[in-house]
Amino acid sequence: MNLARARVRRPGRLAAEAAALLIAVVVAFPLYWMVLSAFKPAGEIESSEPRPWTTSPSLASFRRVFGQQEFGRYFLNSLVVAGAVVIASALIAFLAATAVTRFRFRFRTTLLIMFLVAQMVPVEALTIPLFFLMRDFGQLNTLGSLILPHIAFSLPFAIWMLRGFVKAVPEALEEAAAIDGAGRARFLWQILFPLVLPGLVATSVFSFISTWNDFLFAKSFLISDTSQSTLPMALLVFYKPDDPDWGGVMAASTVMTIPVLVFFVLVQRRLVSGLAGAVKD
Repeated sequence: MNLARARVRRPGRLAAEAAALLIAVVVAFPLYWMVLSAFKPAGEIESSEPRPWTTSPSLASFRRVFGQQEFGRYFLNSLVVAGAVVIASALIAFLAATAVTRFRFRFRTTLLIMFLVAQMVPVEALTIPLFFLMRDFGQLNTLGSLILPHIAFSLPFAIWMLRGFVKAVPEALEEAAAIDGAGRARFLWQILFPLVLPGLVATSVFSFISTWNDFLFAKSFLISDTSQSTLPMALLVFYKPDDPDWGGVMAASTVMTIPVLVFFVLVQRRLVSGLAGAVKD
């Protein structure tokens, strides 16, 4: 009987696996084409008959990228901005999620609804108001003009996601800690924080990716001081309307992708458990 059921289910399972493989190929193909173009010589990139392979790989595009004097500074600026956003948004979201979950206060529900509404507003609609706000605070042409908006945009999602993790921790655990003499601050950082760490990692991945790949804010707020530019702005060095260097663009994009992959590999175990916890909640 079990063997018959296995035979019945096998075609459906094979179809599902084939569909999953096809989707993976479609999603991964742009990444493959980017890396391939980075290693192609200029003649193959500009050819009217593009091929999904190369017979003469070259590192010339990477040499042009790393030959740019400001590329290292752009890379460091991106690390500073992304690191600051990840750390600040994680800590603030953890405290805020704990507050809206553990405490009852007026307008608590209204505050949670506002978090949802904030997620619905497109970033493009707020770019001009944020530009004037940063100008009035004297933050234009500084890394602060990138850090502050990204923290603000990362918090609503992070708070909503962490709220489920905090809620999953039983209040009896806090009561037991209080009986053992642990204060609220000690419970918060030594007991609750490690328990919701997978959720923090999951939210940090989204914060890191959105900040690292940001071009709109960098183009809008860093208008004159190129020393404060980030890696997405470095692509403009190779993209010229009259004579674009597609090899340089693809090589720079490949270099930009490496830190995201490294960050994802480092946190993948906690990310999987964090997403599982969010779905379970």
